[in-house]
Amino acid sequence: MSEIIVKAVENEVEKMRFIKFPWEIYKGYDNWVPPLIYDVRKNLDTVKNPFYKHAKIQLFLALDGKTIVGRIAAIVNDNHNKKYNDKVGFFGYFESINSKEVSIALFEAAGNWLKENGMDTIRGPINLSINDEVGLLAEGYDTPPVLLMTYNPPYYEKLITDYGFTKAKELYAYIFGEQHFDSNTKSLEKLQRVSDIVIKRDNIKIRKIVLKNLESELMKVMKVYNSAWIDNWGSVQMTEEEFKFVASSLKPLVDEDIVYFAEVNGEPVGFSLSLPDYNQIFRHINGKLLPFGWYKILTGRKKINAIRVMIMGIVPEYQRKGIEAVFINNTIKIGTSKGYKNAEISWVLEDNVPMVQTAINLGAEKYKTYRIYDKQI
Repeated sequence: MSEIIVKAVENEVEKMRFIKFPWEIYKGYDNWVPPLIYDVRKNLDTVKNPFYKHAKIQLFLALDGKTIVGRIAAIVNDNHNKKYNDKVGFFGYFESINSKEVSIALFEAAGNWLKENGMDTIRGPINLSINDEVGLLAEGYDTPPVLLMTYNPPYYEKLITDYGFTKAKELYAYIFGEQHFDSNTKSLEKLQRVSDIVIKRDNIKIRKIVLKNLESELMKVMKVYNSAWIDNWGSVQMTEEEFKFVASSLKPLVDEDIVYFAEVNGEPVGFSLSLPDYNQIFRHINGKLLPFGWYKILTGRKKINAIRVMIMGIVPEYQRKGIEAVFINNTIKIGTSKGYKNAEISWVLEDNVPMVQTAINLGAEKYKTYRIYDKQI
């Protein structure tokens, strides 16, 4: 190996090399799911993605001669720093060959850029913000990730900790499926009883999202989302433009039957978003929608047999009242009736006691762990 050079990405050609580099890393990793190149380009588009109206990013490539051996993104999120009154910058899109020399060069480049932009801490991996794909997979390499969850080689953890990063937070993924049903009949019966009590006691109405009214529905989602997680570790409220941007990507994936509002007197107090696990299809289209990717998505969507319970938020005044149980109960009942056999609940902060307890009470199995790391720079 010659001297490793890290250079900033300066044009669209280099950006495409940045985007496509993971295909080199994951040769032989059967559980890796290639991301859609279209989506990655869209997220990294500093003109079209409204995230960059309050943030900035610098992409870096590590080169051994002319060969790419690693990549990293350094990110400053002004809305995060305004909320927490800190100077935390982020790293994301980290990929590297198994080389301490390469990873050190990448972390140094990202850290130096963040310091130049006034940051004193680097946190990650986060692509691009806490509202996107987050965390390093630390446990659970034996199965593919579900939709919008991360995957990485096991050696990444050592590369990160060898540089001096320490754990900031752990995130959990829980699995619940038909293999749990027979042994948890009593848990499901209890879940139904709790659900009935909560609905009656608090005059809760559960309804499905109406996609044809997406514009008005989005405003209700945003109201719940930005209120429900306001005190959660690392949370950053999304702007209206960001919500619309994310919704435009997720809308084609939505199954209306498993997306719910909880309302009291017509006002939203909770929101639950579960999505079919399209990674079951994406892992076979190699990141490309054309020429056959869209066809495989359209013909394969009815064969998807798992979902990801992705968002479950309750406004503060209705938290700890059992609405999570109502959402889970509805999702299981409707989901199983539609042929979904497994559900992943993710991600759940390690200290989110209500959701952790809900998963435990349900009999769900914690089967994947993700970590976010911090380091002073």
